Amino acid sequence: MGQFSQQVAGLTSRVFARAVTEQGGVISGDNPATFIPTDPIRLWIIQLIIIMAMTQFLSMILGRIRQPRVIAEVIGGIILGPTVMGRIPGFRDAIFPESAMPGLNLTSTIGLVLFLFLVGLEIDTKVIKRNLASAGTISVAGLILPLGLGAALGVGLYKEFVDPSINFGYFLLFTAVAVGITAFPVLCRILTELKLLDTTVGVVTLAAGVGNDVVGWILLALVVALVNASSGLTALYVLLACVGYVIFLLYPGRWAFVWAARRTGSLEQGSPTYTMMTITLLVVFVSAFFTDIIGVHAIFGGFLAGLIIPHENGFAISLVEKLEDLVAILFIPIYFTLSGLRTNLGLMDNAITWGYTIIICLVSFFSKFVGCYVAARTTGFNWREAGAIGSLMSCKGLVELIVLNIGLSAGILDTRSFSMFVVHALILTFMTTPLTLFFYPPKYRTRDLPLGNIGGLEGANARPSSEDENKTRFAIILDKIEQLPAAMTISQLLQSNRTVSAVTSLTSIDEKEILRENNRRTPFPDRQITINALRLIELTNRTSAVLKSKAADSLIHNDPVVSVFKTFGYLNRLLVSAVLSVVNYDEFPGAIATHAMDSDSQMVILPWSRGATTASDEAGSGSAHNPFDGIFHKTTTQDQTSSVVYSEFIRKVFLTSTTNVALFVDRGINAQYAGPVNQHLFLPFFGGPDDRLALSFIVQLCSNPSVRATVYKIEKTDDLSPSTTNLEDLKSPNPAILHQTLAAVDTVYGQQTTQTRLASDTADNILWSRYTSPSNIDTSTSATLSRIQFHTTSSSKPLHTIVDLVSVESQSKNVIVLAGRSRRMATESHKVELQNLISESGASIGSLVTKTLGDVGAALVAKGTSASLLILQAPSSS
Repeated sequence: MGQFSQQVAGLTSRVFARAVTEQGGVISGDNPATFIPTDPIRLWIIQLIIIMAMTQFLSMILGRIRQPRVIAEVIGGIILGPTVMGRIPGFRDAIFPESAMPGLNLTSTIGLVLFLFLVGLEIDTKVIKRNLASAGTISVAGLILPLGLGAALGVGLYKEFVDPSINFGYFLLFTAVAVGITAFPVLCRILTELKLLDTTVGVVTLAAGVGNDVVGWILLALVVALVNASSGLTALYVLLACVGYVIFLLYPGRWAFVWAARRTGSLEQGSPTYTMMTITLLVVFVSAFFTDIIGVHAIFGGFLAGLIIPHENGFAISLVEKLEDLVAILFIPIYFTLSGLRTNLGLMDNAITWGYTIIICLVSFFSKFVGCYVAARTTGFNWREAGAIGSLMSCKGLVELIVLNIGLSAGILDTRSFSMFVVHALILTFMTTPLTLFFYPPKYRTRDLPLGNIGGLEGANARPSSEDENKTRFAIILDKIEQLPAAMTISQLLQSNRTVSAVTSLTSIDEKEILRENNRRTPFPDRQITINALRLIELTNRTSAVLKSKAADSLIHNDPVVSVFKTFGYLNRLLVSAVLSVVNYDEFPGAIATHAMDSDSQMVILPWSRGATTASDEAGSGSAHNPFDGIFHKTTTQDQTSSVVYSEFIRKVFLTSTTNVALFVDRGINAQYAGPVNQHLFLPFFGGPDDRLALSFIVQLCSNPSVRATVYKIEKTDDLSPSTTNLEDLKSPNPAILHQTLAAVDTVYGQQTTQTRLASDTADNILWSRYTSPSNIDTSTSATLSRIQFHTTSSSKPLHTIVDLVSVESQSKNVIVLAGRSRRMATESHKVELQNLISESGASIGSLVTKTLGDVGAALVAKGTSASLLILQAPSSS
């Protein structure tokens, strides 16, 4: 009885001592970095913070040279391991002690199972079926030669570096797999990053990579089964059990999963419900459990579970979106840090080791490159395309490192040979992107898939004659659902005839029938307005973004933004086609310029809807505010950086576009609907190519019977008072250059000369006279001009005059102000007056608004007018 009391007392004292320690914590002098087996969370969080910070820092640097994130993760692990920081006395014992490794190992294994599930989910057999002949030839050639040379390489490695106790045949098989495998996940991301997924090269490489990946995993499973089995008979049973499980999972298992997805409504709505997510995670971990207990590896179960996920209706994409961030940000860096902790480049301390490392790189690269290059050439690819395919197929990355870690855990590799293979994987992955760009730069690429879904519209995009100034082909950019109101507003104005026949059905939108009916209705069939919408989706490092890029052709049919806009076009008898592009945000301007050229558009329209809802709007005030409010108004409901980022994007579009560009800043509609309402346009005309574009465009918009316009030709008079004019400003030969700073990109125009200014002034006067003193015009043009009021005025403060005129017009009408963006070919400068106007209004908008909207637009924003803005820029060659 006394012994029992002592045991109880001892247990009680330990419990209370632990409670006191937990409650006191660092306040009681506790070291938070000390590893406590019963409470490992504190050290685990410290490890996690260090790992994530190192990975993010390196990925930011390496991302600038277009390297995949996996390189940053592995290099970060090597730096934290014995190679670099492990040499600091006490670092390894304090941060990564051996007693804390089981916790990190468990976390990384869970993450690896989920990651391999996402890898399996990325594999789409439809890609293989579409390109079976060429992809199959390249895949086979990219396996046979590397496997053979890899096995031959293993002979020398075994004699030099491997303990004789390791089975010779197992080691050769493992070496062959390590050399022959292609890293499919990294390959997907490189193809997407380089915008090759819509090219013949990209599609065929992806299909061949799928074949390599599947065969590689099968061979790796064979190696693990042989190593873990105690005898040949046991290995046979392991393989039979594995084959039986694969058949069970891919057929009855997949059927059951799809049935459950339909039953819960997940497949229909394209997003897994809570119940379906529970079922999915159970399938993943039960599958991992089964493959682990039969002696293969838990990660194979996760990979097989990914193969049964249906891709219909965006279900797979939505499923990935719910998992990917946690896996990519938290779990995978931990796994590759552990790889780095096991890598010790200090052991590679002699010429033989480095010599064999170089041989591994050469054999691994050239066996893949030569095999795939020759196969690609025999299937009809030119030397550039074949070189790109060979370079891409030699990529290693994530899968290679997983293979190496399995080999290290199984005892096939020691630390030195493991480090040699890790170096080889890093070098080959690093080489992939620059080699591909060397062989296959953008100018030599050929697309595998059509850009749009409007094919077969005869005469829809017929180019008007050169003397026809009316714009009939527009490219509208949609990258956010919030832009739909602005896109609809400006599209409605483009239609010259607002009389629309009754719509009896929305079940089938026949674009050809729209065109034929409009041609019957209008006297000028070639004037039919066509809109080529470009739906932009940002490409990130997420797996879901890669899946979206691969499925862009089918995704466009289910995209809500495209669906709503096309339905709007159908109801308004506008011929709308749409293209979906998944690219990096920095490449949006380039994608827009390419789309404008491919669609032969005469004008690119950028809709920019009103900003986020403010507290006053929520209170029901209904007051509109400009998109730059986030810059100089502090609210709790607005993103203070969104306008800055988006305006930078707009300036890059202005800079890179080779056609007319229109930025429509939609300030919203204040009045409620009360029957037919005329839209009123206002244009201050100073001169120059941009203003001439605005003048001709406003005349085109007024061909719509419900549109009215007021145009003021404004001449600036001299006022040399110190308060309004800076003499140095008047001496500037090119006022447009005053808007350039190092802060952001702005359009750059050539230096003006007397000759170019005179030519521009002459063009201004001719165009103005053409509309204000028309002769030999037809009836329709006369009716159009009757809806426009032309005025001429002079002012020493033209921006103040414009603001006052717009304020008067806006009191009783919904007004859209058209304005040229730049001051090209115009002698006067508004810089000083604009600064004075901004000071008077108390708005601290700096140069950001001016560089985006121009002087007139900036003046209206600074004064807080409620009118919407349509800022136009003609191509610089005008």
